[in-house]
Amino acid sequence: MSLAIVHSRALLGIEAPSVTVEVHLSNGLPGLSIVGLPETAVKESKDRVRSALLNARFDYPMRRITVNLAPADLPKEGGRYDLAIALGILCASGQIPQAELSGYEVIGELALSGELRAVPGVLPVAIQAAAAGRALLLPAACAEEAALASQATVIGAPHLLHACAHLLGHTKIEATPAPALPTLSFVLDLAEVKGQFQAKRALEVAAAGSHSLLMVGPPGTGKTMLASRLPGLLPPLTVQEHLDVASILSVASQPQGAILSQQRPFRQPHHTVSGVALVGGGSTPRPGEISLANHGVLFLDELTEFDRKVLEVLRQPMESGQVCISRARAQVTFPARFQLIAAMNPCPCGYYGDPRGRCHCSPDLVRRYQGKISGPLLDRLDLHVEVAALAEGELTADAVAVETSAQVSLRVQQARQRQLDRRGKLNSQLSGREVEQDCRLSRADRLMMEQALNRLGLSARAYHRVLRVARTLADLAESNLVQRPQLLESLSYRKLDRAVVNP
Repeated sequence: MSLAIVHSRALLGIEAPSVTVEVHLSNGLPGLSIVGLPETAVKESKDRVRSALLNARFDYPMRRITVNLAPADLPKEGGRYDLAIALGILCASGQIPQAELSGYEVIGELALSGELRAVPGVLPVAIQAAAAGRALLLPAACAEEAALASQATVIGAPHLLHACAHLLGHTKIEATPAPALPTLSFVLDLAEVKGQFQAKRALEVAAAGSHSLLMVGPPGTGKTMLASRLPGLLPPLTVQEHLDVASILSVASQPQGAILSQQRPFRQPHHTVSGVALVGGGSTPRPGEISLANHGVLFLDELTEFDRKVLEVLRQPMESGQVCISRARAQVTFPARFQLIAAMNPCPCGYYGDPRGRCHCSPDLVRRYQGKISGPLLDRLDLHVEVAALAEGELTADAVAVETSAQVSLRVQQARQRQLDRRGKLNSQLSGREVEQDCRLSRADRLMMEQALNRLGLSARAYHRVLRVARTLADLAESNLVQRPQLLESLSYRKLDRAVVNP
């Protein structure tokens, strides 16, 4: 048979669209041509495939070989089609029966020796292959990662010879079992943070409802310590959340240890990060930091040092939970359901309001410094808390009984379970109508909220965020009703909507 068909898959965002590799042998001058919108790395596969077949002692047909990667309008990139092209040539030349290939999808890069090398994005491929009812044949180096898709049949081969021996039935390769996931372990404990009881309370509320949090205070007061301990308060990833996180990490070519980990992502980009690195993009779209933080935490330290245009790109993903990247050849959507935690100093020197008078910044300079954070972005941050310097003697005081991360995490998980039982989602994801239905304020509380809105100058968006936080406070208190204490505490977390500097 001079025509062979091999099933493979491309990589487009976190999707893995099907690609049919068609190989045809015909009379004419010997040569190999690849069509179907291949990029340079795909075109170069003809040399890798030829050397791999010869070094593996296969017969390389001295005929005209045409390889078509269908559909023709889908861009193809990387070396992921090497193995499929090699098997297609062997099948078209009669060295492997076509029937043996029909039940498989094939991806993998070939070394010149015939060894199979890992390729990125195998987990989305495994998920889609299982949905199509086919087994997945791929390099052994990435078989464990693909086996995270529990419904997939993953065959990992270290060499082209092993893949062919499996297909011919000479030496069958056992399917790779689902990997044993490492146990969760957190070495950072909330009890290590001295003082800052209000900030710890705000951190617990943020964890319970997946709310965004802004911490403002002078340097050295524990803002970074608090943020780094947030993952220890969050519950473990569910099975579906783990697949979502692992798929993005797989596409981004992250280490296998990070892909297999059940810990929620914690991303802390430097303030020199570009907009593309933060939200994703490039000529071939790749996920950015907000997508790598999906179902986890994105921590922006020194918030005012970030470029304002870079920060503004966060506004739409914070509302929708996804980011859509449009390019001339493709439009890709990445999930971005992240929890934003930010920290900043109150002024350029960092010591505004210090009782020892260490700050000499003028009020106008402080206003300009705080004005680097736009009103629309500030409006989208649920909780604003001041992290003041520790009082004299508080740092060197003897240790007192404080709550550990495990104790706080138990309350957080119970509050989250109440939210899931009630709406099937966390409070931060509630729509305006849903949060008003869940709060059911009395007439007196509604009047109090109207007065507070006018006094604080809050927008309609900020009003609903106040209600969401109040609903989370009620869940932490195991209350079905949102009462005035929860409303007042929630309003206290919006006082930084106004400038810290009095006009």
